[in-house]
Amino acid sequence: MTKPLTLLGIESSCDDTAAAVVRGDTVLSSVVYGQTSLHAAFGGVVPEIAARAHAEKLDHCIEEALAAASTTLSDLDGIAVTAGPGLIGGVLSGVMCAKGLSAATGLPLIGVNHLAGHALTPRLTDQVAYPYLMLLVSGGHCQFLIVEAHDKFKRIGGTIDDAPGEAFDKTARLLGLPQPGGPSVEKAAKAGDPKRITLPRPLLNRPGCDMSFSGLKTAILRARDGIAAEKGGLTAQDQADLSASFQVAVSDVLIEKTRRALAIYADLNPATPSFAIAGGVAANGAIREGLMALCAQHDVAFIAPPLRLCTDNAAMIAYAGLEKMAAGGIDDLTLSARPRWPLDQRAAPLLGSGKKGAKA
Repeated sequence: MTKPLTLLGIESSCDDTAAAVVRGDTVLSSVVYGQTSLHAAFGGVVPEIAARAHAEKLDHCIEEALAAASTTLSDLDGIAVTAGPGLIGGVLSGVMCAKGLSAATGLPLIGVNHLAGHALTPRLTDQVAYPYLMLLVSGGHCQFLIVEAHDKFKRIGGTIDDAPGEAFDKTARLLGLPQPGGPSVEKAAKAGDPKRITLPRPLLNRPGCDMSFSGLKTAILRARDGIAAEKGGLTAQDQADLSASFQVAVSDVLIEKTRRALAIYADLNPATPSFAIAGGVAANGAIREGLMALCAQHDVAFIAPPLRLCTDNAAMIAYAGLEKMAAGGIDDLTLSARPRWPLDQRAAPLLGSGKKGAKA
């Protein structure tokens, strides 16, 4: 029997500094240093503050992950690191750290697409067979992918503007709720009436699986201002009702677009039809429950990784690196940090392109 590979994973694409050790499909350790307190006063992630924090914490995070896994650098078969997409300062911090470790130890270096880490998480947690349908839904991304191999992804739809996680964060700011916005809006929504405020369901009248969430923020802003003008401010119940109305609008869009994506996926006649969700917004309980019910209606297996593996983490990076390395994919010290790196290179850009390439 072939000995399973053991990889160190490093993740620093946004505001979580993470390191993990994965052996085969077993997570030996996963350490995440969050930065919520550093950015709280600014209402969002400040790229330079994030990059400095990564540079300060990466070595400690890696040491803790190795110790928790009862391993040393000599026990590893390689080092996987997020090489993009993300905030370039943070990505660069991780890539340079991984390069230093690789140069010092001689261990192979594997650059990983952060989105591939999310997309392959169901294989780490549930050993899902290819091909499967993935909804990658997070603070910066939202797209439907048919995952055919560790390096083959077909995008069949996505957001043409804001990602749902960004919309949750901005909605929280509009309503005076704390960051991160996703958990705050979900918590407030539990006490709210989702039918009190009528909000749009963008692009439901357009065929296909593309989505839009920018208009929902504008609608929330107008609803908030209308209530505040009438009452002279917002009560806690107003915040709850607005949160509930927003959350159900996002959920309705995701469920209907998923229904359409499942129809496209079904045309492939997969032997074991599976739908998976990953990314930070996948931690939202109401959205999970709606998608789970939809999959049950279509007799499709529903896979949602544990919450700790839905948000940014290094275990997913280590596993994606493991699959890439097993297929012969190894990088060298010319590996570059990339702010943009679409998974489906063949698909037309959803958000346009620039000198640095397609945004998504």
